[in-house]
Amino acid sequence: MDIRLLGSSVLAVPVIGLGTWRTFDVRGAQGESNARVVVERALEKGAALFDSSPMYGESERVLAKALGSRRAEALVATKVWASSVAEGKGQIERAMRLFGGLVEIYQMHNLATWREQLPLLEAERDIGRVRVIGATHYSPSAFGELATVMKTGRIGAIQIPYNPREREAERVVLPLAADLGLGVIVMRPFGEGGLLRRLPAPADLEPLAPFGVSTWAQALLKWILSDRRCHTTIPATSKPLRVDENAAAGRPPWFGREEREYVATRFA
Repeated sequence: MDIRLLGSSVLAVPVIGLGTWRTFDVRGAQGESNARVVVERALEKGAALFDSSPMYGESERVLAKALGSRRAEALVATKVWASSVAEGKGQIERAMRLFGGLVEIYQMHNLATWREQLPLLEAERDIGRVRVIGATHYSPSAFGELATVMKTGRIGAIQIPYNPREREAERVVLPLAADLGLGVIVMRPFGEGGLLRRLPAPADLEPLAPFGVSTWAQALLKWILSDRRCHTTIPATSKPLRVDENAAAGRPPWFGREEREYVATRFA
């Protein structure tokens, strides 16, 4: 799948990536060693897009350390989350030091002071240190403002929540992204874990077996990716085996309308 670079060339991204919120906010040898194992497993399985943010505590640092000499195999998506231009510049410089002078997708986190941060990211893109500029928000109450940013023509990607219980993006944001040719990164595919706490009966998975689905987590990921307006999703995990399970959901065949409705009704 592709994320558009401001209407011109494209940056190929894996359909399944890896989020780092909470899971990579660790200190100490044990936590950092586990993060390295998770990153290596993700790279092996082709889940090579890693999303982070300065809001996530130690996550940027831990991700950079875990990537180590394999940085060139990864696509890094991080964010600026700042209340001033000076703070934004500091975050950008730190990220550049951590990630070898390049961030493939640099996003304005929750649209925080986006009018001030966007020119900074455009300057970074113009000198080749950023490939795609993006904007994110977790709340449907901000989707109107997000649409305003999308319509400026100055960004190439958005990141939004989308799952069978959070479908507000279907009203305006996803159709607009498709019209504008923007890349879509989906956060919270499991509803911050809420969709996996009380699962449908195991027998209900049987109709999805022809699609390579053997767990409800895979069903949720494939539900998202079968909407062709969505380019990638970034489930977070601290378990290497979960990386394998999630990555398997990023392969065709994709659900049709009936299968998506089937999954949605079981999580409605």
